[in-house]
Amino acid sequence: MTATMRLEKPAAEDPALQREARRILRRMNEPGAFLAVANDMEKAAVLREGPDGQTSRVAVVDRSVAEIFALKDWIGCRSRGRVTIYEITQAGRAALKRILADDEPRQPGFAEAAAPFAAQHRDWETVSDERAERIRYNRAESPLSILGRRRDKDGKPFLPPDLVAAGERLREDFEVAQMGPRVAQNWDRFLTGGERGGFQPGAGPCDGPMGARERVASALRDLGPGLGDVVLRCCCFLEGMEQVEQHLGWSARSGKIVLRIALQRLKRHYEQLGERAGLIG
Repeated sequence: MTATMRLEKPAAEDPALQREARRILRRMNEPGAFLAVANDMEKAAVLREGPDGQTSRVAVVDRSVAEIFALKDWIGCRSRGRVTIYEITQAGRAALKRILADDEPRQPGFAEAAAPFAAQHRDWETVSDERAERIRYNRAESPLSILGRRRDKDGKPFLPPDLVAAGERLREDFEVAQMGPRVAQNWDRFLTGGERGGFQPGAGPCDGPMGARERVASALRDLGPGLGDVVLRCCCFLEGMEQVEQHLGWSARSGKIVLRIALQRLKRHYEQLGERAGLIG
């Protein structure tokens, strides 16, 4: 028996489905990304193959949601077997573009960085179809992925896979947290001490948007201002290094060095939490 989708009647369009589409289709639109569904598993995973051939898990979604994506032709089957692989389709990219366009007029949730987030951090390209219509599409590659492909003078990756994975874990929790009732949360307050309480290392993991929010808050408090700022803006807001440097008043080309230090600290934070760290492992 192969791990094919159990195609059922999809749920009606609702905000929860749109939020999951925004989160998962954006991930699947990244280079090297695909969705894997194992037989009899309740969850599907978005995986991404890096330039070094290593595959990392970058998102998790309910199987029922993935089934709806398949019925809507947003994802298509690439291969079948004990684990079936799906890729984003042209219809899925078009749906993602519509969802992101709808978001642009009402981005209240990322503090002052929210308003320019969608427009400034998409890598728009223009192509022409058979009718000579000009179409823009979003390659949707995060700054973290781009830095993960760059090499230093010794030919080694500027950001090793384990540091990229730490940043991806923070991003996944951040995006899940935005699905909860406090979607307008000003995350900068966690860096300045404006929020208290939240996740305690000995309290065990929490599920859902609230648990994700607490894990993000815990990580940002551990990093503190400066290191927390750069990972929040690069990994979560998807700001490029030049914009991060301008916003924080740093000198040119210093941001990526601070980011690497911050990701090293973030990796240690997750290692100390172990299984309590949450979704992405």
